[in-house]
Amino acid sequence: MDALTVALVQQASSLDPAENRAFVAALDVDAAVVVLPEAFARDFGKPGEDISAYAEPVDGPFGTAVEQAASQERTLVAGMFETAPDPARPFNTLLVRGAATASYRKVHLYDSFGYKESDRLTAGEWTPTVVDVQGFRIGLMTCYDLRFPELARALVDEGADVLVVPAAWVPGRTEPEHARKVDHWRTLARARAIENTTYVLAAGQAAPRYTGHSMVVDPYGEVLAEAGGEPTVLTARLERRVIDEARATNPSLANRRHPPG
Repeated sequence: MDALTVALVQQASSLDPAENRAFVAALDVDAAVVVLPEAFARDFGKPGEDISAYAEPVDGPFGTAVEQAASQERTLVAGMFETAPDPARPFNTLLVRGAATASYRKVHLYDSFGYKESDRLTAGEWTPTVVDVQGFRIGLMTCYDLRFPELARALVDEGADVLVVPAAWVPGRTEPEHARKVDHWRTLARARAIENTTYVLAAGQAAPRYTGHSMVVDPYGEVLAEAGGEPTVLTARLERRVIDEARATNPSLANRRHPPG
């Protein structure tokens, strides 16, 4: 396929899992790939809150709701807490259902900016996860993963030409800190796009608990669409031609040199 239609659903997830499943069931968005935020099955809640009671298997109630809302024409990506060997510390997992099926467990836990996600979640193994949708190779990352360029590059080494990043990007506690966190989000999304000559689909939860600012970035680093903080749906059309042109103009992937050994 020469083009892929995508939609980023910027929405705050509820503390009530049933409300989030109902939102997915009623989702009226027409795109080949629809991306919902991290932890959409149930919000994180207060900092440090025990979320183990909300963990499910990937084929549990939330996974079933995503499966039923997806189709061969509409692939959904959405975040959930998945049951893990340590029942007190679930995985932070992305589900992909529709034309492709996959699960990705967040590798980098958010032990940063005063938070300690590893106290209540289990990190996934290093498994770069890429799926095919209508001829486009889509690599999966979650929120804090965006700060680690080696994961994005590993996904590209697996053939990714689109990076999907569902997130619940925590805002700063003061206005200057909030502005800094939004700037980091924008800068990192654009950097991952530029250095890998890929599209980046960064879908965040809405304000006020999170920053919002979902965005679609093209392989040159141009922001094609960006939300504010409010709930909204961003749509865009990804073109194979743009990926090919960017990689011909800026052949940084081809020009890479690897350390000895």
